[in-house]
Amino acid sequence: MNFVTCTHDAHAGAILEIFNDAIVNSTALYDYKPRTPENMVGWFKTKEAGRFPVIGAVDEKGELIGFASYGTFRAWPAYKYSVEHSVYVHKDHRGKGLGLVLMQELIAAARAQEVHVMVGAIDLANKGSIALHQRLGFEHAGTIRQAGFKFGRWLDVDFWQLVLETPTHPVDG
Repeated sequence: MNFVTCTHDAHAGAILEIFNDAIVNSTALYDYKPRTPENMVGWFKTKEAGRFPVIGAVDEKGELIGFASYGTFRAWPAYKYSVEHSVYVHKDHRGKGLGLVLMQELIAAARAQEVHVMVGAIDLANKGSIALHQRLGFEHAGTIRQAGFKFGRWLDVDFWQLVLETPTHPVDG
C-alpha cells in the first residue's frame, strides 16, 4: 500500500464509488441520494481552494482503496484553526487497519498545516469509527440526539475532537 495525493482526474471515480456505497448502505454519510460525477468536480474544487488534503491509499495495482480528508468546520473566521475530517475505506478493505493509517497521515497533514482542532462527526451506531478515533486520542465532545433521519429512523451523531499542539503562534484575524 502507498499513500497518494488524490486528484480529480485520477481518483474522482473511485472516491465517488466509496462515497456512494456509504450513502446507499450505511449511516456513515447522512445523504439520501448517490452523488454524481458532477458533484465530484465541486468537491475537489472546494478541497483545492481551501488547501485541504485528500490523502488516498492505493493497493499494489494502483487502485484507490481508501481516503481521508478534511474541510471547513464552521465558516466564521475564528474557526480557522479547526477542521472537520472524514475517512472512508472501500467495502472490500475494511477491518484491516487502513482507516488507522489514513488517519495518522491526515493528522500529520493537519499538524503541517497548523490546524489546532480536528473534529469528527460520527453516527453513534458506528462503533468501529468511534473505536478508531478513541485509539487515535480523540475525545468525545458531545452527542446531538436525533440530528438526522435516514432508513426510517432517527440518527444520533457523536462529535469527537483531537486537540493538536499547533499552531505555535495563533493570531486573530
